[in-house]
Amino acid sequence: MLTQILFRKKHNMKAYIFPGQGAQFSGMGKDLYDSYPEAKEMFKKADEILGFEISKIMFEGTAEELKETKVTQPAVFLHSVILNKIISQKEKPEMVAGHSLGEFSALVACGALDFEDALTLVSKRAIAMQKACELQKSTMAAVLGLENEVVEKACEEVEGVVVAANYNCPGQIVISGEEKAVLEACEILKEKGARRCLPLAVGGAFHSPMMEPAREELAKAIEKTTFHKPFCPIYQNVSTTAVTDPAEIQKNLNIQLTSPVKWTQSIQNMIEDGASSFTEVGPGRVLSGLVKKINRKMTVNKPEL
Repeated sequence: MLTQILFRKKHNMKAYIFPGQGAQFSGMGKDLYDSYPEAKEMFKKADEILGFEISKIMFEGTAEELKETKVTQPAVFLHSVILNKIISQKEKPEMVAGHSLGEFSALVACGALDFEDALTLVSKRAIAMQKACELQKSTMAAVLGLENEVVEKACEEVEGVVVAANYNCPGQIVISGEEKAVLEACEILKEKGARRCLPLAVGGAFHSPMMEPAREELAKAIEKTTFHKPFCPIYQNVSTTAVTDPAEIQKNLNIQLTSPVKWTQSIQNMIEDGASSFTEVGPGRVLSGLVKKINRKMTVNKPEL
């Protein structure tokens, strides 16, 4: 509690945020590889750790190739942490957060995880999630225009597994679970006044109880990984508040796959604790858009190289 009070006394803090799956694009990271020796070194190290040339797929692969689970998550992670390494030489973040997969990038950025350990975990996470998706038909859907409580209550009315999985910004929640249950919940939500309820083109029900087999598999690897004390607080998807204790960080990461991504709450807490600007480190601009929807007064930018 004391650490949180200390953080709240600061103002004009620089927050770095890291994107998740879906931000990938063909050619990602090539400019970094060509321009920075440290980037080239990290890409080569990643190829060794993963056992295949992910750099080649990122630079030259098709959108279809980049969609492969074993490629997508490490690719987004790599782009983010390499970009962070370059910009952090000029200025380090004072607080960090990452959306789902992006939390692993954030953990490297604040010094809680070593690059090699985090990449190994990300690779194992991707493969474990793919396996869990193949066990049962499951999906996700974006719900627009309703309050959190209305969405949560509708999910409770449905038989079968369906839960609120991503609190992206006010009026935008993603639900996740068994295919039939998600579709049924969508019907109820439309009756309750949802502006839209769109099934998403995803492999399965991420951040729901359906990911329990993946969580168990990943937990074994997380337990064997060394976590360090970060040099700045991380706002994790599960807790949403400033965390600096390595044991707590590890515990939160252990349950991330089956817990909701509380992005709105995390950003609101970062602002309350002194964040005055957000830099989206990694591919895409999805998180920049969400931050502006959460608080339109915030300064949001992409890194300057």
